[in-house]
Amino acid sequence: MKVLVINCGSSSVKFKVFEMPKEILVAEGNVEKIGEEVGLFSYTKGNKQLFYRSQVDVKTHNEALSLIAKTLVDASVGIIKDVNEIKGVGHRVVHGGEGFDRSVILTDEIITKIEEYQALAPLHNPHNLSGIRASMEFFPDSLQVAAFDTAFHTTIPPVAYLYAIPYEFYEKYRIRRYGFHGTSHRYVARRAAELMGKGKYDINVITCHLGNGCSITAVRNGRSVDTSMGLTPLEGLVMGTRSGDIDPGVIFHMIDSLGLSLKEVQDILNKKSGLLGISGVSNDFRNLLEKMEEDRVLLAIDIYSYRIKKYIGAYMAVLGRVDAIVFTGGAGENVPEVRERALSGLENFGIVLDNEKNYQNFAKEEEISATNSKIKVFVIPTNEELRIAFDTYQMVIKK
Repeated sequence: MKVLVINCGSSSVKFKVFEMPKEILVAEGNVEKIGEEVGLFSYTKGNKQLFYRSQVDVKTHNEALSLIAKTLVDASVGIIKDVNEIKGVGHRVVHGGEGFDRSVILTDEIITKIEEYQALAPLHNPHNLSGIRASMEFFPDSLQVAAFDTAFHTTIPPVAYLYAIPYEFYEKYRIRRYGFHGTSHRYVARRAAELMGKGKYDINVITCHLGNGCSITAVRNGRSVDTSMGLTPLEGLVMGTRSGDIDPGVIFHMIDSLGLSLKEVQDILNKKSGLLGISGVSNDFRNLLEKMEEDRVLLAIDIYSYRIKKYIGAYMAVLGRVDAIVFTGGAGENVPEVRERALSGLENFGIVLDNEKNYQNFAKEEEISATNSKIKVFVIPTNEELRIAFDTYQMVIKK
């Protein structure tokens, strides 16, 4: 059975097609720069048996999905003869609020519910919905499934998800911690359990998803009990361009004393802060590592790593017993300097890195802790799309 997984961003549509249940990736691609004068389309078939990249004129997400559908059935480069061969389409949806604790089959009622959460994720949910509607048009006979970034975190207790503001703001407006990257945290937590020979509900693990967006989650007995991102993806760790945790008073100071507008402050905290804001160079570790001799670049990397260490320490206290720490995401998988800095000085807590393994590991699933480390440390490349494909496949066979 072939399952298509779609991830719609504001100006892009990423997709992967899996042969299930064998979990074989048969095609993938990305439509970028949607709405711009010149768009880009990249497509890979199988294990890079065919790859091409071309300029395209794509103005909407609907046009992007049309291009993807035509490519998949193309006689020369496609993988199917008819779109009906795609039995399920899984969609990444960023915000499911308190309404969804698992992946669900999309119906008109579910779509209406997702629309209600647009105010909580205005930069994401509307585009996710655009992809859903376009997919329903171009893959009309496929089972459409939504997988929510927030779903894994619905097990977080009130003591962890409530903010210390008047309770009525939660009662009336559902202002609370929701958390994100849930599909990734769930995937790597389950893989860590498998690697340790444990059941998925028999493990306590701290999962660190480090990319341009970063979050860290405390997983007790296989379930999320606390996570660093909050009502929005702005809270928590230092990120590529996001500030992470900040004194709310800074916002008032920037508005009242510096004369900035609320929109300008929002733009600064989301798009001009984090690694980019501190270093003044880049939010991309490939660029930062080349300029580590510059004081501000090194400072940015140290602050980024220090915040990870603080959260690891906090979540060790939350969990009581920790079986493993997992690094995933673009930076988590590919930047050993960050892994070393984040865990240095934690030897007395039972965390000891094998430096040789750490510095030789780039996006390879492997334990990188020393033999005398009481707590295992893993690099586990995330595969959110495969997790969504599996959820979709399960729903197709049950329907």
